[in-house]
Formats: sequence, C-alpha cells, structure tokens
Amino acid sequence: MSLSQRRLIVILGEQLGRQSPLLEDLDPATDLIWMAESACEPAQRPTHQQRLVLCCSAMRHFRDDMLNRGVEVHYHALELTPRPDDERPIAERLRQDLDRLAPACVLMMEGGDWQAEAELQAAVSDADIPLQWREDRHFLCSRSDFASWAKGRKTLMMEHFYRMMRQRYQVLMEDGGPVGGVWNLDRENRESFGKTGPESLPAHPSFPPDEITQAVIAMVETRFSSHPGHAADFNLPVTPQDAQLALDDFIAHRLASFGTWQDAIWVGEPLLYHSRLSTAINWHLLDPMTCIEAAVNAWQQGQAPLNAVEGFVRQILGWREFVHGIYWLKMPEYASLNALEHTADMPNLFWDGQTDMACLADAMQALLKHGYAHHIQRLMVLGLFAQLYGVNPRAFHDWHMAMYLDSVDWVSLPNTVGMSQYGDGGVVGSKPYCASGAYINRMSNACSQCRYQPQKALGDTACPFTTLYWDFLDRHEERLQGNRRMQFQLANLKRKSQEDRSEIRAAAARLRKTLTGA
Repeated sequence: MSLSQRRLIVILGEQLGRQSPLLEDLDPATDLIWMAESACEPAQRPTHQQRLVLCCSAMRHFRDDMLNRGVEVHYHALELTPRPDDERPIAERLRQDLDRLAPACVLMMEGGDWQAEAELQAAVSDADIPLQWREDRHFLCSRSDFASWAKGRKTLMMEHFYRMMRQRYQVLMEDGGPVGGVWNLDRENRESFGKTGPESLPAHPSFPPDEITQAVIAMVETRFSSHPGHAADFNLPVTPQDAQLALDDFIAHRLASFGTWQDAIWVGEPLLYHSRLSTAINWHLLDPMTCIEAAVNAWQQGQAPLNAVEGFVRQILGWREFVHGIYWLKMPEYASLNALEHTADMPNLFWDGQTDMACLADAMQALLKHGYAHHIQRLMVLGLFAQLYGVNPRAFHDWHMAMYLDSVDWVSLPNTVGMSQYGDGGVVGSKPYCASGAYINRMSNACSQCRYQPQKALGDTACPFTTLYWDFLDRHEERLQGNRRMQFQLANLKRKSQEDRSEIRAAAARLRKTLTGA
C-alpha cells in the first residue's frame, strides 16, 4: 500500500502510553507512526541533562516497542554529531515530512502544550491533509467536562472540584459521603520531623540504564555537557513495566508514612517518603487511575492509614486534574499573566545552586542531582524565594520547564504562574503563598545549619527569606488589602514603624543587587 493511502500517527514525547487512544485501532499494514526528538528546547535555554535523557530514552523505548509489533516508525533521533534540523521545532519537522510523505490523513491526540498543539495543527492544515483528533483519556476529567464544571462559577476551588471527582469515580466513598466522614485530611499531613529527623528511611528504587538509555546518556554528555545536572545520574523508569515497579515499591514501602510527613523537609534527604511517580504519570508511562486504585487497595487491606491514602489520591484525582482543566480553560492568555507585575530574571543560584542559604542550597543540590524536588521544596523554598525576590512568573515557569523532569506545559504553568508566583491573581490559589524564614524553620532542620537567623529581617545574619518577605508585603500592601486571607499578615506589617519598613526596603534592594551580581 502506498503512503498516499496510509494514516500518519503523530506521537509526542509525553504521549508514550501503550494503551493510548492513538493505538487502539492501529493497523501495522496501513498505519505509520511519526516521532521526533528535538534539540530546540536546550538550544533556547539551559536544560537539565536528565530531562534530555528522559525524553529521548523513553521515546526510543516506545519506538522499539512499536517496531516489535511490526509497526513502521518514522523517527527523528538526536545523534552524537549535531545536524542542521536538530534545533527546528517539532511542527516544522512535521511540516517538512508531510510534504514528502503525503499520507492520506494525520491522526493526533490532545497534547500537553497549547502552543505546540496549535503549531502542529497548523502544519497539518497547511499541508491540506485531513486531521483525525483523539481525546486524551489519560486524564480523568476531559477538557470539555472541566469547562462545563467551571461554567458560571465565580471562583474555581480545587476542593469543590476534588469532591466532585471523588463522587464521580466513587473513590474513598461510602454511603454517599467520604469515608471517615471528612473529605480532606490535610490537617493530619503537616508534621515536621522534629530534632531527631526521619528514622530508617526506605530506599527508593533505582532503574539502571539499559543499552538504549546508555546510548542516550553518551549523546547528552557529548552534546549538552554545559547544561545543568549530570546525565549519568539518571535512574528513572522509561518503560511502563519499570513505572509499575516504581508504583508497587511506593505502595509497599513509603505510602504508609507519606501523608504525615509530606510537608516536611530534611537536609540531605530530598526523596523521603514521596512517591516520585509524577514523571512516569506525566509522560503516560503510568496510568493515574492505576495509582489511585493501588493506594485505596492498600488502605482497604490495612497497609496504609487513611490520611496517607487520601493525601495521595488528592494529589492525583484532585490537584492534577484541576490544574490540567485550568490550563486548557484559560490558555493562551494564562501564559502571560503577571498580577504582581514582577519583572526580575531568575537569580543565578537557580541554575548552579551556589548560595549560602542552607534551605535553598539543599533544594538546588537535590534538583541538580535528581531533576526533582518534592512539592514543599518547590512551593515553599524555591518558589517562595522567587516570588519574594520578584521574578517574572513566566521566567520562573521557563526555568521550571527546563529543570524538572516531570514538567509538561499543562502542569507547569498553573503550578508556577498560578500557585507558586500568584501571577494569575487568584485563579489557582486564593492568596499568595508568601512566608518568612519562620515557616522553613518550622518544617525543616535547614535553619540550624545556616548562618542566617529566620527571625531576623535586618542585619548581617538576617534571613534573606524574612527580609524579602516583609519587603514583599510592603511593596504589595495596597494590592493585597482586599484579600481577606492576607489580613493577618498585613496587620503584622502595619505594626512595623516606617523607619523599619524603610530599612527593610533598602536591605532587600541590596540583597537583590548582590544576587544578580549588579
């Protein structure tokens, strides 16, 4: 059969599920899969080496699975020696191949990036080739379902959405209500480790690179050696089989303790009891409902307490689905929101980890080594500092996309521009997540190892978080005055004298100048 009679199925890097709607009616005799690795992202900004390893290795494993099924795959791979086309956007490469291959039609699925999706659709349209479109069933609430839920609501609260999803899928429900009589057990999941720290932490599973991954690591080390992180440290699942093993290990060894200490930080222990499954889920190597059912089953079997299981379920069935819905409801305008009018670039420490602030140094060391930091390090250490510093929320998002292995545009934008930086002015979070060094001192042991004192805003030992916190409130006092959830913090600001506030502003300006090297 000629190519002019065949479907060309486009598979993107985050669409690697073997049960994908793109594959459900695939016919090896009549269909062709198209995939492309690209150096476009690292050409535009520094990109974590392990992110490049993940992208290429997971895609190559998918390619080989399809070849073993007898499917023809038209695949663009990055090689040790750069080629002129490597840095071209995916849509441009598809456009070129459509002209050459001229298939009867193109089959695509909803993607994870608004801009990329629009560009790919335009490429197919310009080629005047019919486009068949598939809904991404990896999400438990479709784009249209979320839009229907959101219609007419003055505010979009994750908690309300989460309860609806629990009812829809009958997860942790009994007699029409939540098991245990409470929807959200977050209050039970805020413990710190105290002075003794975590005891006998279970080891996280490791997935040694196979031959495919080793070849990718060699390519990344050759071509992208100046980028952050170290490719050789990569040890995450790149196949559905290994992703399932990672889930099984979490359920067996860490879920029971996950809830209680999910907000805690301990220097030198970046993984703690966290699942570290977000990368596998976001790249479609692991089904989200499979994760939910495994956790609920552990509770039913008495292997994990309800607070741990509910907290884990809420992250997936609640938060993950909620931010996905927000993204597609609010794009493309959402990407440029900047409610606080912050304009600063990312300080260098966010790329190299060079800082004498113990909590930031610890979080950055973990990020550089693993391409990962758990949600409190992301939100209340790295994200908090960027917000207090005044980083442009889009710059923070771009950094987040470059450094975290689990980042896809749909999940990164609402979490960075919205939740972390309050750039959306309250769409995702009802208030800025701003805090002084006291919060970090309460939730970690970092401050005891730091030369800065969290209670101080002025002086040589003043904590930069605390200085910038009061400066943040001072700068945005008028803007935040109408936010009822900020009244306690603003009342504390008003207790400071004008002289103190002036000194804090000057100290914050000196701190920014030092961190930018100006």
